[in-house]
Amino acid sequence: MARVRFAPSPTGYLHIGSARTALFNWLYAHRYGGAYILRIEDTDKVRSEKRFLEEIMESLKWLGLDWDEEPIKQSERFDIYRKAAEDLVNKGKAYREGEAYIFKVDKGRSVEIDDMIHGKITFNTDDIKDQVMIKSDGSPAYNFCCVIDDAFLKITHIIRGDDHVSNTPKQVLFYEALGIMPPKFGHMPLIMGQDGSKLSKRDGGTAVEEYRREGFLPEALVNYLLLLGWSPGGDREIMPLDEAVKAFDINHMKGVQAKFDIQKLRWMNGEYIMAKKAEALMPLIKKQFLASGKAVPEDNILLKVAELYKARIKTLSEFITLTDCFFGDDYAIDEKGREKHLSSAESKTILSEFADRLEKTGDFAHKTIEDACRIMAEEKKMKAGTIIHPTRMAISGKTQGAGLFEMMEILGKDKVIERMRKAAS
Repeated sequence: MARVRFAPSPTGYLHIGSARTALFNWLYAHRYGGAYILRIEDTDKVRSEKRFLEEIMESLKWLGLDWDEEPIKQSERFDIYRKAAEDLVNKGKAYREGEAYIFKVDKGRSVEIDDMIHGKITFNTDDIKDQVMIKSDGSPAYNFCCVIDDAFLKITHIIRGDDHVSNTPKQVLFYEALGIMPPKFGHMPLIMGQDGSKLSKRDGGTAVEEYRREGFLPEALVNYLLLLGWSPGGDREIMPLDEAVKAFDINHMKGVQAKFDIQKLRWMNGEYIMAKKAEALMPLIKKQFLASGKAVPEDNILLKVAELYKARIKTLSEFITLTDCFFGDDYAIDEKGREKHLSSAESKTILSEFADRLEKTGDFAHKTIEDACRIMAEEKKMKAGTIIHPTRMAISGKTQGAGLFEMMEILGKDKVIERMRKAAS
């Protein structure tokens, strides 16, 4: 049975690159009926913090990447690492240097790794210096404690980023010295920025928690990360996690660096938002209102607006800005739009006459409102847009939005006419 692990360090929040590593390990375990293990690399007692660990675990759960066994913490295993280091010293494979334990690297030999993604990679031990196992302060060195823990957890496959390639031969030497069969290794190309440079915050290289706050859906973020270095084949891009498990094959991972495209992620998030029922979006939208410090609207109007706008937003945080006209009269005004569509005497006259016609309508449904607009345009020998643009500006403060007549129906007759009269005055 395959056993894989994700090993975050609680010295910061879960980064998008680390989330991708967690995802591919999770996929591998579920594809082959194995176990996905969480190991906490908290040997840095100064920088490791409980709040970071809590956020990492919460973000993994939010993404749907739950682990299968109780996580282990390296900070609780220092005695185990020291005992293993002492055994190697006693066997003549290592030596002491003060309080530090150092592993002797035999020179003049090759270490070959059959990487699951890159194929065979060969290293020469002449390029590897003697390796610290236990530092003088008593804490374990990364490469040594990883090997001890991976052996303890019976890890069969290690899937991680290319930045760990140089660590692999050092770890293989430790496996050999300890008489343990090494796991199989697979090193994924790193995520890069759009220009091919190291992924930065500007490119979208930020914490998962920030995407969550911004109103990205976990299934959309997972779907996008899935496509960074792997493809299900064909032109398919929208793939839920349960379907990805069935299709996943690590041999289809690309050995080239993947570029992070925030605009494509936004597009994908918009697709997932649009596909959801408005009722399912309601709790998420309410959280956005609470986070922004705004009052949560009543369910009946919020549901109607969510249904109208879910096809127009890329993140849930955009909902509040785009729909502020529905939930109060202190909505933002596009000043350039007001100058263009509401400043002339002609536009004010059109607004006033359209308001007069709407006052006479009984049924204020969007079809009735649209008919009134079309009839007025035909009678006045003008394009419907001549009426629509100033009306949209008057009732919403914006030049763009959802269908105008549907917006007017939701706002209601009294509010619409009140705003139109005010803009026409």
